[in-house]
Amino acid sequence: MRTDTRGGWGTTVADHATREAPAGASADQLERYRVELTGYCYRMLGAADAEDAVQEAMLRAWRGMDRFEGRAQLRSWLYRIATNVCLDMLESRKRRAMPVDLGPAGAPELANLSPRPDAEWIQPMPDALVVPDGDPADVAVARETVRVAFVAALQHLPPRQRACLILCEVLRWSAQEAAELLETSVASVNSALQRARATLAGRGLDRDAAGASPAGADPALLERYVAAFEGYDIDALTELIHEDAVQSMPPFALWLSGREDMFTWWWGPGIACRGSRVLPAGTANGLPAFAQYKPAESGDGYEPWALQLVRVEDGAIAELTFFLDVQALFPVFGMPARLDADGNPA
Repeated sequence: MRTDTRGGWGTTVADHATREAPAGASADQLERYRVELTGYCYRMLGAADAEDAVQEAMLRAWRGMDRFEGRAQLRSWLYRIATNVCLDMLESRKRRAMPVDLGPAGAPELANLSPRPDAEWIQPMPDALVVPDGDPADVAVARETVRVAFVAALQHLPPRQRACLILCEVLRWSAQEAAELLETSVASVNSALQRARATLAGRGLDRDAAGASPAGADPALLERYVAAFEGYDIDALTELIHEDAVQSMPPFALWLSGREDMFTWWWGPGIACRGSRVLPAGTANGLPAFAQYKPAESGDGYEPWALQLVRVEDGAIAELTFFLDVQALFPVFGMPARLDADGNPA
């Protein structure tokens, strides 16, 4: 992932803005669409390199800005460029997935903890990068449709079906608008939508389910979870976690089904997590996120270990996902690289 583009107008684009600014164009005209385009590309690609796709789309649009007149035309043209960039990127990559997509749950044994180098994993993204501000109802839909489970399900669709579904079902474009963007017929778009809906329904997901807001995560419940996890308090954790909860740990293919297996893992192969510090990391993919730091083997402070996403249903934790690629993820979420012995950024 490029770091020079994060959070604003990247240096590459700024160079173009200085050297090649077309008459009447403004970088701000493109920049206002960055977050919603990143959300679109993230749903298409399932990865943080959605930002690279958006940057490429911005550069291509910048070079042709003198052809745009009016906000609606500019937005549609940006989506067309971004779609083409994503389709090109998808030609040479494998489907991104989560551990639950690759096989049944495993026993909580160290022998089952094997990485899958041949798998390309869904990567979490901060809501601030993929969910634009706006009407609260639209923001709620945007958050639900970047949920990890929904994004993973989208990866089962052929790329053009994926684009049709996102444009029409998530962004609420008309079939006519989607057909014009994809340079195809309305009949083709409707056919693609029908097939895409059937595929998602076959995986237990549909647009309505994705857009419906489940019971929110009570801040007090999350505070209790952090305190219980840091204290490795099995009784408190038992009260907070559903009996049929699940846990996964990308990039490992192993996932665990049920609170009993989760606790067997935590008190067995995962015992090194005991004594961890857990800091709030905002929201990611529509869910509360936390940065976990394990006690350093040297005994000096705490080292980054996982970005936790916590899904709450019916007043208890239903799913914990521990993303272990902390060297890539912690900078994205603005989390410190290390904590001192008192739990402060080192």
